[in-house]
Amino acid sequence: MPPSDTPSMAAQLAGTALALAFVLALAWFALRGLKRLQQRAGGGTATDAPQLLHSTGLGPRERLVTVRWRGRDYLLGVTPGGVSFIDHRGSEAKGPTPPVH
Repeated sequence: MPPSDTPSMAAQLAGTALALAFVLALAWFALRGLKRLQQRAGGGTATDAPQLLHSTGLGPRERLVTVRWRGRDYLLGVTPGGVSFIDHRGSEAKGPTPPVH
């Protein structure tokens, strides 16, 4: 029987594992680069995220929430059907946000 030119099963498995590791590393670097690019383009930072100030239940699945985002406070109604804007208070408001009842 003449020698075969096909690689052994172990060599094939090692080649496949190496290719998979390369693709995963490439995807990881691409996602990190996209995240940095998105933060630079949008000017957003991790501290730019909205902050939940207060939440009050109105029913079994309905709530009023007060959210602070970019120096403004927003009163939102949250229902299973969606989120509704109710009111806002600008950055000129001093002191704590009054409780929502």
